[in-house]
Amino acid sequence: MKDVFARLATDFFSTIVFLALYFITGDVLLATAVAIAGAIAQVIWSRIKGEQLSFMTWASLGLVIMLGSATLLTSDPRFVLAKPSIAHFAIGTIMLKRGWMLRYMPPIVTETIPEYVTAAGYAWAGLMFALGAGVIAVASTGDMKLWAMYVSVVAIGAKLAAFAVQYVAFRILVTSRIRAAPELQARLKAQGLIAR
Repeated sequence: MKDVFARLATDFFSTIVFLALYFITGDVLLATAVAIAGAIAQVIWSRIKGEQLSFMTWASLGLVIMLGSATLLTSDPRFVLAKPSIAHFAIGTIMLKRGWMLRYMPPIVTETIPEYVTAAGYAWAGLMFALGAGVIAVASTGDMKLWAMYVSVVAIGAKLAAFAVQYVAFRILVTSRIRAAPELQARLKAQGLIAR
């Protein structure tokens, strides 16, 4: 789990820098310029360390430079504010792949309720599209405080709530399915996925 949070912090580094600097200074243009410089420095540092950079890292860098530059040239923050929506739409599109979430689930879940995991994968895609649309709606207002609240509280809170609901639902579904099917229970015991 620690690796997941570290990866998320890395992927959203420029957004985190932008938000932090904006909250401290209230200056959109300064926050944008530093976020662009931070994103470039992050990629350079990763290359110096010899790390292989993913497509998402390069795409994020391109978006930060393109949208950040548009913000700096026009003094209109809506360009840079739209960046998280593009990330949400891209992730949502990836999540439309059938069964994408199965590889992240423990074996007991994939053995017991694979159809629910697939359905949850589509639900996550829907959530990403909804959050992306929300970012665009809020960014179009140009209200920095509303945008910062949406990105840092609403979007993150919605993902945490969805994760919690999914965890509880999967736990209940797995338990009830194992109790209802003695042959499944025997097979899972033989595989060492549940206690004998």
